[in-house]
Amino acid sequence: MERGLAERLIDRETLGRLTELADLDPQLVVDDFTTPAALAALAEAEVIVSSWGCPPLDETVLAAAPRLRAVIHAAGSVKHHITEACWQRGLEVTSAAWANALPVAEYTVAAVLLANKQLLRIREDYRARRTRHDWQDAYATTGNYRRTVGVVGASRIGRRVLELLRPYDLELLLHDPYVTAEEARELGARSVELDELCAASDVVTVHAPELPATHHLIDARRLALMPDGATLVNTSRGSLLDQDALVAELVTGRLNAVLDVTVPEVLPADSPLYELPNVVLTPHVAGSLGGELHRMAAAAADELARFAAGLPFAHPVLPQDIARSA
Repeated sequence: MERGLAERLIDRETLGRLTELADLDPQLVVDDFTTPAALAALAEAEVIVSSWGCPPLDETVLAAAPRLRAVIHAAGSVKHHITEACWQRGLEVTSAAWANALPVAEYTVAAVLLANKQLLRIREDYRARRTRHDWQDAYATTGNYRRTVGVVGASRIGRRVLELLRPYDLELLLHDPYVTAEEARELGARSVELDELCAASDVVTVHAPELPATHHLIDARRLALMPDGATLVNTSRGSLLDQDALVAELVTGRLNAVLDVTVPEVLPADSPLYELPNVVLTPHVAGSLGGELHRMAAAAADELARFAAGLPFAHPVLPQDIARSA
């Protein structure tokens, strides 16, 4: 994993569990498999515990690791380091993507509820007025009662968002080409086409994977379908939105946005997204941050315990799912 991550990721309790479960050197954290220390460890390793910044496990690395049987990823996507050679070798792979999905879903739900409450607009209005005002009259259509929220993608995060939103008095729409109408009903939502979702939703929140088929999934035409005053939330990947088209809409004030991801990941200093009053812009922090990292490490320890006991992983990553996963 990347340098300095292990100290933030693994708390004392989880480190104790890991060292009890395996012959593990807590001081050995590598971000380069070609160093003498890494090669010595690979020669004996049965399991790799990885996280963000893990180099690709290609044929050369696997040749140096003849005893390797499993990779336990204490983070989300494994696409950056699990190669075709790993599947050909028959390695077992697991990921803490489910654990990383929880804070993303929580961030999203907070954004949805505050968007329907028109928090940004009211904040700016109150700052400007600084006096008593008839807020009930000014915001007569505000609130979460019987509002419509459209969820794009029944991913782990999308499903968790639907679960967390079910207790509220909201109409939930779902677009996912892999989910049937009946499955959507079981998730508490109504399955609709994406155009209908955009046109009907007060808030559209994007949770589809980054794939060639999802590039600019929300484009200028679909943004134009969204009602005046609607909010777009993106905690997935910036490439799923036509960002130029979105900025054009946001500059007019017609739409609002909560964006945790952009293209590029750090916008140029002169981007209007930093300053627009109808935009919440955050630097890709919806996922595990601070103490939330410890949940992913604990999940990795749980999977290591299962592996050591000869049990199958609770959260396996399967090669047939890679093509349509994040």
